[in-house]
Formats: sequence, structure tokens, C-alpha cells
Amino acid sequence: MTTKVTMPQLGESVVEGTVGRWLVKAGEQVTKDQPIVEILTDKADTEVPAPVAGVVVKLHAEVDDVLAVGAVLAEIDENGTASASAPVAEAAEEKPAASKASPAASPSVRKLAREEEVDLARVEGTGESGRITHDDVRAAAKPRGDGTPAPRDVVPPPAAPAPAPARAPSSTQGPAGAFRLPPYVPAAGDEVVPFTRRRRIIADHMVFSKHTSPEVVTFAECDLQHTHLLREKHKKQYQNEGHSLTFLAFVVAATARALREFPELNARVLDDAYVKLRNINLGIAVDTPDGLVVPVIKNADELTLRGLARAITDVADRARDGKLTPDDLANKTFTISNPGRKGNLVGGAIISQPNVGILRLGTIKKRPVVIEHDGEDLLAIHPVMYMALTYDHRVVDGVHANGFLYRVSEILEQGDFEV
Repeated sequence: MTTKVTMPQLGESVVEGTVGRWLVKAGEQVTKDQPIVEILTDKADTEVPAPVAGVVVKLHAEVDDVLAVGAVLAEIDENGTASASAPVAEAAEEKPAASKASPAASPSVRKLAREEEVDLARVEGTGESGRITHDDVRAAAKPRGDGTPAPRDVVPPPAAPAPAPARAPSSTQGPAGAFRLPPYVPAAGDEVVPFTRRRRIIADHMVFSKHTSPEVVTFAECDLQHTHLLREKHKKQYQNEGHSLTFLAFVVAATARALREFPELNARVLDDAYVKLRNINLGIAVDTPDGLVVPVIKNADELTLRGLARAITDVADRARDGKLTPDDLANKTFTISNPGRKGNLVGGAIISQPNVGILRLGTIKKRPVVIEHDGEDLLAIHPVMYMALTYDHRVVDGVHANGFLYRVSEILEQGDFEV
């Protein structure tokens, strides 16, 4: 029996993937769940496992081929035997040593090398244990004709700007007679940075979202004093268990509870209806060297605070290491965007389609607040955070959006958590 290995859905907005490298050859024996090919996308780079044990009888794509989701990558014969010329693949792949013949490089570095047309076998790695870094690849980019290295896409100024050619108005320029952007005139020192595939997908997704959803943003101020005291009391215990008890874990827990109470925010719009989704799968925006990715914590409302803390650390670490799987990026129903320690006061985020809401957190600052004590109003210094909820006004009314955001803030202000 022959089983086909197909291009997986690597994220909701990803429709294709690039073959980065094959980890097996035709004729090799493989075990179930053994990685057989590395796929590169704009969202993440991941290894596709063998769905069954058997012999790889055919590879349908070559390195750098771009295939649509669902396209056949390879075929595995469950009853086959390895060919005499092909080695039997081990269940755990032995990592190649850092050498010229087999350079030690991460998937994102190999992707950059292909974009820059750099032969990694000729690059000297300056990273730990000889690993090749992004800077190593950029430094090895093709030189100019005179032999000196060329800055990446630096455009020299022309002798005289050429007039812009006449063309019909487009949807991006607006109707005739409306405002038009002046043409770009290159100047010395300008650097033109081409969109990477990931950057292009992000850009298209954001433009699509703005054209699709009538977005409304509402804000809340949240006094985190009680949650702060709770965190200080238990964070060392969590650290001893190998977990990090962050404020984000508390926000995720509060959001999951509030979504169960306000299901209009955990929804998806169809052509002539909308669906209140049963599962609460929270996407957590993570910044990586290759751009923003949004891994998903499935059934977040069913996890304890300890479980959420563990899950957040796990997906964030694997996102930065480029080890996310297709399932890690799929089926989010609501998104939380956290600016991190170097964030700002507050900001409204663009909805990640097909969700109908996204919660954007501001940075936490100690601020003077008015508290009531023994019937008197007193000033105190508490950690305060602003939150911004962006919601799709096609299906979410202000009363539901305001109630949801109030509930998230209420849970955090009361420190209403089981730690």
C-alpha cells in the first residue's frame, strides 16, 4: 500500500510552501513520524513527518520547488523494502557536523542563503560551534564587478530622474483627480529592501483585514496590584518547577475565561452568517528573527494557570528556534499581542483574520492610583497596564466588546486566579 505525503496547511493564511531540503532519499526505510522534508513558508519553517512507516518510493519535488497546500511531496510504500543502494534511515536523524561539506545552519539561514544566492559550503561560520549566522550569509553575498562587496540593494542616484510613465489610474492610486503619491526618486545611501515571502504574506493579510473588517478599538486601564502580589508570592515556586510565571500567563487565563462568557468575541464571519466557535484557541504573537509568528494554545480555557504558563513558554521557545509544527499555527479563534518589556503605553492592533477580535497589551508601568481605604481616598503606587481591544463591528456590538474587556480587566484587578 502506497501512502502519499502532501504539503500541509502551515497556518491559516498560508497557501503554499517551499521545499527547503530533503531529509531522506528514494529507497530509504523510514519510521512513522520521522521527519522526511523541511518546508519553508512565510509563517514558519517546519519539518514534515512521515505519516506511516515504510520505504520512500518517490520524491515528487526538488529543493526550492514551491508547492500549493495539498500537493504531493512524496510517496511511501508501507510494504516495501529498502533498496540495496539506499541506507536505512534512523528514527532520530544524526545532526551533521559543522563543516564545509555540510554547513551547520538553521532553516532560516539556509532560506536567506538561497535568496542571496550564497553557497553555504563556502561560508565560514562565526556562530557558536561554527554555526553559520544571518550576518555570515549577508557578508558573503555576491560582490560587485569591481570585486568590492556591495551593500544589500543600495540604489545609486540617477544622473537625472526620469519622468514617471503615464498610466491608467489603479485602485491603489485612487480615482482620476484624487491624490497620488509622487514617484520615488533614488538618492545616495537609500536602501531598497525587497519583501521576503513572509513579509509579503503579512502585508497582504493586514491589507485584507483592513478592507474586510470594520474595526473598532476600545481601551481599558487595569490596576494589576492584586495580580502582582499573587505573582510575587508564587513565581519562585514556578521557577523551581521550570516554568516562568509571567503577567502574560495571567492575561491569557483572564481572556480565556472572558471569551467563555462573551462568545461573540470567539467567532468567525461567514458569507451570510457567523459562527460562535466552541473551542477557545488563543494565538500568542511572538517576535522571531524571521518576523512575527502566532502560535496557538489550544483549548486555553481548559488549562490551569500552571498549564498556560508552561504552554506559553513552550510555543514561544519553539517559535524562536524555528521548531513550530503546522498544528501549532492552526485554528486560532482569538489573538493576544504582547509588546514585551520594550513596549509602549497602548496601541490598537489589526485583527488577524478570520478572527473577530484581538487584544493588544501595553507595557506595565508603576503609576499613582487612587484607592479607597477605611472610607478615605488615598494615593498609592501600583503597576498599571492599558489594554486595547480591536473588534469586528460586523458581528460584535459595543455592548459585548465593552463587557468582554471589562471582564478581562476585572479578573486581573481582583487577582481572581487559582495559582
